[in-house]
Amino acid sequence: MRPAPFFARPLLLALAIPLAACSIMAVNQARETEQLLAAAGFRVKLADTPDKLAHVEALTQLKLVPHSQEGKTYYVYADATRCHCMYWGDESAYQTYQQLALSKEIAEDQRMAAQMNEDAALNWGMWGPGPWWVY
Repeated sequence: MRPAPFFARPLLLALAIPLAACSIMAVNQARETEQLLAAAGFRVKLADTPDKLAHVEALTQLKLVPHSQEGKTYYVYADATRCHCMYWGDESAYQTYQQLALSKEIAEDQRMAAQMNEDAALNWGMWGPGPWWVY
């Protein structure tokens, strides 16, 4: 078997880093969503048996999906990889979740705007070009 060319390892590393970053972002997004669901009053059901885990794995993953049962609508969020659980809640929990998610989004937008205003107020242009810390 012939060894891989010299450029193959750096190329594989260059491809692996963005994939790992995407995976970390997905885990963080799932964690944030699950925190909001718990705060909104969704109940957690652990998949503590093989049958329950198989059922959770069969559900749509990492998305809040409406399901009807006995004439009522329930919302289900399944996570078979991280917590091996599902969150479920009724219409009022769903409305609370929507309000919390919107509040979080507004707060994040305000934080970003404040950061941009602070960066603009620093006026780095007056220091001229180049690495300022060298002078």
